[in-house]
Amino acid sequence: MSRVIVIGGGPSGMMAAYGAAEKGHDVTLLEQNEKLGKKLYITGKGRCNLTNACDMEQLFSNVMSNRKFLYSAFYGFDNRQVIDFFESHGMPTKTERGNRVFPVSDHSSDVTAALERALKEKKVTVRLHTKVEYLLTEEQSHEEQKVSEQEQQTLHRKTEKTGTGRRITGVALANGSILKADALIVATGGISYPSTGATGDGYRMAESCGHRIVKETPSLVPFETKESWVQELQGLSLRNVQVSVFRGKKKLYEDFGEMLFTHFGVSGPLILSASGMIPAKEFDQELSLFIDLKPALDEEQLDKRILREFDGMKNKQFKNSLVHLLPAKLIPVVVKLSCIDPNQKINEISKEERQKLLQILKHLPLTVTGLRGWNEAIITKGGVSVKDVNPSTMESKIVNGLYFCGEVLDLDALTGGYNLQIAWSTGHLAGTSVR
Repeated sequence: MSRVIVIGGGPSGMMAAYGAAEKGHDVTLLEQNEKLGKKLYITGKGRCNLTNACDMEQLFSNVMSNRKFLYSAFYGFDNRQVIDFFESHGMPTKTERGNRVFPVSDHSSDVTAALERALKEKKVTVRLHTKVEYLLTEEQSHEEQKVSEQEQQTLHRKTEKTGTGRRITGVALANGSILKADALIVATGGISYPSTGATGDGYRMAESCGHRIVKETPSLVPFETKESWVQELQGLSLRNVQVSVFRGKKKLYEDFGEMLFTHFGVSGPLILSASGMIPAKEFDQELSLFIDLKPALDEEQLDKRILREFDGMKNKQFKNSLVHLLPAKLIPVVVKLSCIDPNQKINEISKEERQKLLQILKHLPLTVTGLRGWNEAIITKGGVSVKDVNPSTMESKIVNGLYFCGEVLDLDALTGGYNLQIAWSTGHLAGTSVR
């Protein structure tokens, strides 16, 4: 039995602590906040979309960074097992549109409560208000390294030799005390939502031990745009639209769904997904975003639709002619962008002017100037390089007995429960792999 310390009481940390305790280890979970699962409480607008009930192919396809690294983790503890875990710990689930899985209660606090019951059942020691300052390591003797290599071979890791002669021995706490450990799991999360205690400490700890860090950027985050007219549309949600994002003539993203106008730009599921799929480096320059307000109609069909609308109101002013085509809040903006006189009679509108209107409806233009900050990012893109971590165990290849899981790693996915699935799967694998 090993003494195991888990740093971080978020989803991956709690699952890692449970997994290690399930294997019979003596586990202590350290959390710097006043309670466990602080970020979970605000996940999914307080409802917590805890996983996605899709098939494995879709699960992998929704991972944006290093999906191959997750093969062992996902197959070792998949979305069905996650659902079973919560059901068996007193939290019934339900599946909604898009295969998104939520607690039946719609309360994210029930997810944390189920995990706390599981930790209590396995006699995990939980220490709140406990901040780790740095990790403690020491050089291994030659004989210890030999034993370590034999253990690795037993675990079918002959090609994934772990360690450089150093091993983990414990942690130093901010209050000056030392906690000894045979194994350590870093589950400190990323930088997103700093109000929940996210500080990026895990990156500093990993780097101090020689691990490479992939530059962290906010992801699943709204866009800021240049055009001032978006402020007139603040709060307007558009369903069944298509959004395309370009750098020059190169298309970076295109999808169909729902989006939202804000006082600074655009947000909503389509935009958050775009931020996750477009490489962070692309946002170093302005990008072009186009909204197809009528994606179900091609240009010829839409032109006929406009003509039908115009035929029924020939003597009306142009500004009053779009009530059946657009939400009321959007009409003044489209009228302005079309450059057609808002007081012009419908029967005076030329074919060229009608074509300009059609182009606006099919390609409503916006200029993306950048991403919103960490306070609004759902997840962190970047983190501890997976090249320094064994994908079969989540153990460091640099320091023996050191494991990583969850958002601290360079892993991220789209919205829909996929990021929490990464947390559960990598946490469970790290915990159950402790020797």
